[in-house]
Amino acid sequence: MSIELAAITGLVIMFVIATALPINMGALAFVGAFAIGALAEMAPKDIFAGFPGDLFVTLVGITYLFAIAQKNGTIDWLVHKAVWLVRGHIAAMPWIMFTVTGILTSVGAVSPGAVAIIAPIALRFAHQYRISPLLMGLMVIHGAQAGGFSPISIYGSITNQVVAKAQLPGDELTLFMSSLLINLLIAIAIYFYFGGHRALHASAQTTDTGDNAAPAANSGLNFHRWCTLTGLVVLGIGSLAFELNVGLVAISVAVFLALLSPNEQKNAVDQVSWSTVLLITGVITYIAVLQKVGAVEMAGNSVTSIGIPLLGALLLCYIGGIVSAFASSVAVLGATIPLAVPFLLQGHIGAVGVVSAIAVASTIVDVSPFSTNGALVVANTQDKDKDRFYRQMLIYSGIVVAVGPLLVWLVLIVPGWL
Repeated sequence: MSIELAAITGLVIMFVIATALPINMGALAFVGAFAIGALAEMAPKDIFAGFPGDLFVTLVGITYLFAIAQKNGTIDWLVHKAVWLVRGHIAAMPWIMFTVTGILTSVGAVSPGAVAIIAPIALRFAHQYRISPLLMGLMVIHGAQAGGFSPISIYGSITNQVVAKAQLPGDELTLFMSSLLINLLIAIAIYFYFGGHRALHASAQTTDTGDNAAPAANSGLNFHRWCTLTGLVVLGIGSLAFELNVGLVAISVAVFLALLSPNEQKNAVDQVSWSTVLLITGVITYIAVLQKVGAVEMAGNSVTSIGIPLLGALLLCYIGGIVSAFASSVAVLGATIPLAVPFLLQGHIGAVGVVSAIAVASTIVDVSPFSTNGALVVANTQDKDKDRFYRQMLIYSGIVVAVGPLLVWLVLIVPGWL
């Protein structure tokens, strides 16, 4: 068995073990990375080079910051104000979150940055008003992806640059509208499936008790809440406008708030979802090893050797979707689209449709708990049974990975072929 095939087989085995037994898949993934790395004669530093330090700091920083904000009542105050803004129409709130996140990414915000700011508020709202937290989390992520390919967005700019460099015909508006409409259709489907339309007027239900209970939201703003709100504004402006690292900004704000009130916030760091951090960083480290040993390149070369452009485009959509579910969407976009260049230059299939399909297929899977956006939602869930919520996210992302690439292929590529 080749090292590439062994790496892919190892990933499948880890999924089976983690599903059948109560063992953290991240721990299994670190062992797998060590084993495959050893077989490939990789030095330890090369194995650890795939450790997502940026994502680690983001997960810890965001969850630590919002744990403090929850303990001092700032999040409950924001939720209370959100209800006031929609005049009590609770059913509208998932769409508010979808729209706000979409606007942020469409004007240039990094998708994880927008999700990092909106998701904790959305999930706290879902917890208090008994809306499906899975619905709220997914609406935030799909909102981010809906606006993610505008001509001035991060994803849109990268994709258009790749297309221009390959000297392929491009259409910025088609790319943007493809992502917007497909994510909007998915959002409509999950909104009704999870009963968002049945959410009526409700009174806040705070279920936290004991040391983790937040003060009543209607008690107004005090010094610590003003400081927390200021910190959240700094996080938003710093990460979205100045493109500062969202994790480093978040943990800096969190430490500043902790210094203001060290005794009251001493347990906030314990609310960081360390099991989620282990899970996600472990799997991503393994995927990085898998890429280094050439497993993804092997799959890509197999696709480009197929003499049927329509089938090759479908397989590229699946490669982009599957790999992106575990890795950086930006990196996947830059690696997958060039794989399509050889048969696109032959002119047998429309380049605009193929590029749009690969782009959308590689980003709608960001609902995966192993991607940054999905990980942020899992880490910030208010559900006491986080393992259950994680499984729900995993099942949903599995469906998206299985069906999403086929859907975008049928909508964006097949009509042009016919």
